[in-house]
Amino acid sequence: MTANSHTQLHRLLLDLDDRGYKAYKEIRGNYEFPDFTLIIDYVQGDPFASPSQLRVRLSPEVAGFPPELYQTRSRRIALEDYLTRQFSTVAKGYSENRGTGKSGAISICRTGQEVLDRTSAFIDDKGLEMRFVVGLPARGRRILGRQAAQMLCEDIPQIVDEALKYEHLNAKAIARQVETIEDADWLRSQLRDRNLVAFVADGAILPRRSGVDDRPLQTDAIPFHSPDPLRVKFNCPNRGEITGMGIPTGITLIVGGGYHGKSTVLKAIERGIYNHIPEDGREFVVTDADAVKIRAEDGRYIAGVDISPFISNLPQGRSTVKFSTENASGSTSQAANIMEALEAGAKVLLVDEDTAATNFMIRDRRMQELIAKDKEPITPLIDRVGQLFSERGISTILVMGGSGDYFDVADTVIAMEDFVPREATDRAKEIARQYATGRSPENNDTFGDISPRIPQPESIDPSRGKRSVKWNVRDVDEMVFGTEDIDLAAVEQLVDLGQLRAIAEAMVYAKQEYIDGKISLIDAIDLVLADIEERGLDAIAPFPQGNLAEFRRFELAAAMNRLRTLKVDLNEQTS
Repeated sequence: MTANSHTQLHRLLLDLDDRGYKAYKEIRGNYEFPDFTLIIDYVQGDPFASPSQLRVRLSPEVAGFPPELYQTRSRRIALEDYLTRQFSTVAKGYSENRGTGKSGAISICRTGQEVLDRTSAFIDDKGLEMRFVVGLPARGRRILGRQAAQMLCEDIPQIVDEALKYEHLNAKAIARQVETIEDADWLRSQLRDRNLVAFVADGAILPRRSGVDDRPLQTDAIPFHSPDPLRVKFNCPNRGEITGMGIPTGITLIVGGGYHGKSTVLKAIERGIYNHIPEDGREFVVTDADAVKIRAEDGRYIAGVDISPFISNLPQGRSTVKFSTENASGSTSQAANIMEALEAGAKVLLVDEDTAATNFMIRDRRMQELIAKDKEPITPLIDRVGQLFSERGISTILVMGGSGDYFDVADTVIAMEDFVPREATDRAKEIARQYATGRSPENNDTFGDISPRIPQPESIDPSRGKRSVKWNVRDVDEMVFGTEDIDLAAVEQLVDLGQLRAIAEAMVYAKQEYIDGKISLIDAIDLVLADIEERGLDAIAPFPQGNLAEFRRFELAAAMNRLRTLKVDLNEQTS
């Protein structure tokens, strides 16, 4: 597309003044400014509609960023994240109400505490690109051309100058973010070599301000201090020596009284699959990238999942080898969540008893005596968790405050007292010997294999009415796909709206490119992720978008598994 000059854009916007809003479509295209190119990809059709989508491109000479800041994947993502946040901050100063609806808004994708690979920014040796949205101004449905000219031809150049040129930014802050993210990625890469599933650095601040504010608690927060028996040391590429608590492979219990910090520690570990911005407090809390949070989820849809390792011998002879339900119970949903995570390749399970089904977690001696095993379909997690590790190498971290029966199966026990961890494995084992539970293990067989499931193509339908593809993201825990609402509230490791948007695009892409009635769900997901790895998130989107964020295979699988139209066949050769 031939680029026009910025003066032509300015003149065109003035000529559009007071015309009908749809005339804004005429400004689509590329425009050369003195030190950047402005690309207008999409123009909204109404001042109340989704804002217009724009990009700016700067040459590497104009942007001026030293190549060492983006030469590796870790550094590139860290720098792009920094620039996204900087653009957002500067744009807020220029964004103002200039008429009806979204008129006057200049914004970029929202960011939280996590540093994610996003489509909002791209930098390499060829230059820098930023993607953002603009609410083109109008009064009613008449174009405000002068205000639009000010926004596009005056405000955006100012934002570019203040937010995207290295010479005008805080070099020390950029270096700190880049080095922090690089060190966190390096730490995570070392876990398996050290037989660890997670690491919590000494001095980390784990409590958050509130359930809706993920920033670090500012007052009365106790810095984390590792118990000596679990303290490990690393030598990071940038910050050098760092110490903290290493959680080993196997079965780990986090125990303690109520409100002493058990769930806070697990929550930090749960989020340790992601990197965090400097001063978050959890910059050096890192977790195995294949760790999955598991919980009960009353009412969820389940499609053809083999939950027989946990639930079998249902009344009326109902099979659980290919279990489906429109309205799962707490125990069946938790069983399905584990089996689906294993199907997707999970290496670590994270469980908090507060969000688990009690009858799925434990059957004590008294209940075993009252209700015989042949009358109880559930084999509780306590009797499978050891097999998961010994047979499949799957580690588990459990928060447990109500049942000491798990002392028998634990490899490591961490006791939380006033938010301070204490290594308590020997004491827990001594108590287990002194106070035998008398319960009988209920795992009389091996855990068994995981059966891949093959989705039926017609059961994944993104169409709605006359539109072949229709999806929407309402919040970080709810997606509309075609005619179906997908409830993701219990998928706790989803942290960003951009992830849900990318997952929706990935579901459409998987249906169009790979799901054919022969390929397994996980193989299809692997092919989607391979395309993203090769071509970036743009590979799955029909046009350039600035509001997509990286996701894991587990969360994509979780969304597809909760699609209430999903139907599957089992791969009989591997079942």
